[in-house]
Amino acid sequence: ANSDVHTISPELPAMFDGMKLAAVATVLYVIVRCLNLKSPTAPPDLTYQDTALNRFLLKSCPQLTKEYIPPLLWGKSGHLQTALYGKLGRVSSPHPSGVRKYLPMQDGATSTFDLFEPMGDHRTGDDITMVICPGIGNHSEKHYIRTFVDYAQKDGYRCAVLNHLGALPNIELTSPRMFTYGCTWEFASMVGYIKRAYPQTQLIVVGFSLGGNIVCKFLGENRTNQERVLCCVSVCQGYSALRAQETFLQWDQFRRFYNFLMADNMKKIILSHRHSLFRGSSVKVVDADLSRLYTATSLMQIDDNIMRKFHGHSSLKEYYEKESCVHYIHNVKVPLLLVNSADDPLVHDSLLTIPRTLAAKMPNVIFSLTLHGGHLGFFEGAVLFPQPLTWMDKVIVGYANALCQWEKQKPPCQSAHLSESSCVEEKA
Repeated sequence: ANSDVHTISPELPAMFDGMKLAAVATVLYVIVRCLNLKSPTAPPDLTYQDTALNRFLLKSCPQLTKEYIPPLLWGKSGHLQTALYGKLGRVSSPHPSGVRKYLPMQDGATSTFDLFEPMGDHRTGDDITMVICPGIGNHSEKHYIRTFVDYAQKDGYRCAVLNHLGALPNIELTSPRMFTYGCTWEFASMVGYIKRAYPQTQLIVVGFSLGGNIVCKFLGENRTNQERVLCCVSVCQGYSALRAQETFLQWDQFRRFYNFLMADNMKKIILSHRHSLFRGSSVKVVDADLSRLYTATSLMQIDDNIMRKFHGHSSLKEYYEKESCVHYIHNVKVPLLLVNSADDPLVHDSLLTIPRTLAAKMPNVIFSLTLHGGHLGFFEGAVLFPQPLTWMDKVIVGYANALCQWEKQKPPCQSAHLSESSCVEEKA
């Protein structure tokens, strides 16, 4: 009997070792899959027409044609890039000092923006202001905005950053209205102020996420909105809220979960201003609205119960239709750089046919699709720790610099933001 025990016993540890090995292999497989470690790095996928200006921009802005290399261990996961942006914003972000401006609006609302002066001359010697619209519920104090502003200031740009109506926790609303998906009133008031205060300045328009929708809609709403605008850059927007809403209820890429988190954030913003937003309404209406708000688990429910009513839209469909830039963006005639990331968990691949088609049809548009970057992540770095500056910061300033240079060295007739009828493009 003893000998039997001895014959089995060496096999048991071997079996356990095999199980341990299988467990380790499984964990490694999951890590490699989840972190996308096998995914290659590549230059952005570009859609554009072959014009003299576009050739010049691609030659002068290397970020658009060189590989974007995310941090080795986690940078190929769109979820981790997005989570890091969401939680950390940026690494060791600077504290640019600006002046807060308050602008009274016609309906009694008070729009606020922060103004940051350049930290030196612009390379062209011109006066150039970046007018910046942040993402949903964001403002100038967010880390990714501070990092970008500091970088742009050092390159000689004045920066004006809109604080979305209701986004700053310490500023009371002065009318029963807050920011919505596509309302351009506050951004328009900031741009108007800059044009009046600095009659010599030219503008570079920048929008992040929801801000990208607002700036493209603003420029396309009216030809005069494009006056003195050199170019526009939009990063990580979804172009059509109507098309996006269907994708936001799907679980692939955990979009339904992100939808829940964003709804929770919106809920907090609305509740923090409930006394301003619901004043003048009957107690019964307020109670009904608030109870629906408390139980909402998606942005669509909040948009339908609260947001669409600020501008009197009769249905959610109408709100999304009217407030999306997809109906206005083809009217934008200034050079336009549209940036998205293929692994952005918030922007479904089906929405990217909009910028792709636009760039194929319009000579002023470049669409840049990176393989990695997540939603407003675009971190760079060797293995584990990301650098303070991201690819996104560098590409916006790089594109802006290239455009300013083009404007400076071209004869007046070839200025990029003049209508094409005003001159025939030279053969380059």
